[in-house]
Amino acid sequence: MTSCFNDNEIQHLDRDALEALQLIRFKKIVKQALKTEFYKQRLGSVGIKDQSDITHINDITKIPFTTKEDLRDTYPYGLLAVDKEEVVRMHASSGTTGKPTVIFQTQTDLDRWTNLTVRSLLVTGCTKKDVFQNMMTYGLFTGGIGLHYGAERLGMFVIPASSGNTKRQFMLMKDFQTTVVHATPSYLLHLFSEMESMGYSRKDFVIKKAMIGAEPHSEEIRQKIEDFLQIDAYNSYGLSEMNGPSVAFECEYKKGMHLWEDSYIMEVVDKEKLTPVPEGTTGELVLTNLIRESTPIIRYRTRDLTKIIPGECPCGRTHRRIERILGRTDDMLIINGVNVFPSQIEEVIMKMPSIGNNYRIVVRKKGTLDELIVDTEVNSDIISDDTRKLYALRDHIRDELKASITISPQIEFHEPGHLPVQQGKAIRVIDER
Repeated sequence: MTSCFNDNEIQHLDRDALEALQLIRFKKIVKQALKTEFYKQRLGSVGIKDQSDITHINDITKIPFTTKEDLRDTYPYGLLAVDKEEVVRMHASSGTTGKPTVIFQTQTDLDRWTNLTVRSLLVTGCTKKDVFQNMMTYGLFTGGIGLHYGAERLGMFVIPASSGNTKRQFMLMKDFQTTVVHATPSYLLHLFSEMESMGYSRKDFVIKKAMIGAEPHSEEIRQKIEDFLQIDAYNSYGLSEMNGPSVAFECEYKKGMHLWEDSYIMEVVDKEKLTPVPEGTTGELVLTNLIRESTPIIRYRTRDLTKIIPGECPCGRTHRRIERILGRTDDMLIINGVNVFPSQIEEVIMKMPSIGNNYRIVVRKKGTLDELIVDTEVNSDIISDDTRKLYALRDHIRDELKASITISPQIEFHEPGHLPVQQGKAIRVIDER
């Protein structure tokens, strides 16, 4: 097993040496990808039939993009490049249909990912003396378990609290003297808003740092977190298709997130033309994973909008930095750190025989957290019937949606014709945040 190490040499490689390392790893990933039927056809279509056909890092631009739809189309094992017996774990992300996008890992893959999370925690100043309380969801979602393993390998005292149960979070923070937390920005603000009502004050805690991610947030939100909780909050970026947390992380200077280029090839392209944009220009982030042998993914369109920050970071690390994620090129909503597609909601409610043809999804802030409301019309006979049937239908829809999107929304019923009807393309989502 790969041991924990503070790999300062790799973090400070000059650009020529870093790109040379990328090329070596890229050739290996191409060789691995060619073991799958998907990439054998995809790479073969542009004349790449062996790793020897890659001679320069810029050869990556010859290869077509990989999309989330490709991952769904190859579900479940179409992108697996090793024997199934070598797989020790899988993760999956939500999608617009019943098929998730699935990522597999061998033990070597997990070790490499874990070492990246060790690196990411170290660059924020974490040490083995810290107590790390992980408030992210565990399970198929990579956010919780990813940093958990890195914190353990670093030698931190890890509390796998998972998400929710605010009263318990406060108890753990106080009793075990938590110094570092990992949570969504909105949940940290929620913690602060609930602190006094639950009988606590800031002096009850010794928390120093927060690792925040899983949902887009502004610099103003980060500043509120830092001011309210009197801590340092570090922005991070990851996605399950690339492993999860620690694709990019802020260092102690907090001047953008270092994208770890020894492990990923980064491109930023125009979201319409899909051509490269200059540093400092906003575009869609495209990533190639260089360290995962079980599920090689080349030129993945993340749909996330960001830009490469020109110039060097004061810390001296040579891995380029990206700006915080500004938004997405698709219609995915991020609600309290959970990915939700409107079509997932539509798929559930439109199966209900008592539901009308018009509905609306509203997302708004309730305090510091996001609130999801599903407005839907129901048939006239239901409206005029026994109210107990209405309550039962509401509970049934809420349960079905929670099973699909892991969030329990508020359901509001309306008579037919109550919701506005658009003459053109229906506006189904109203995001009031």
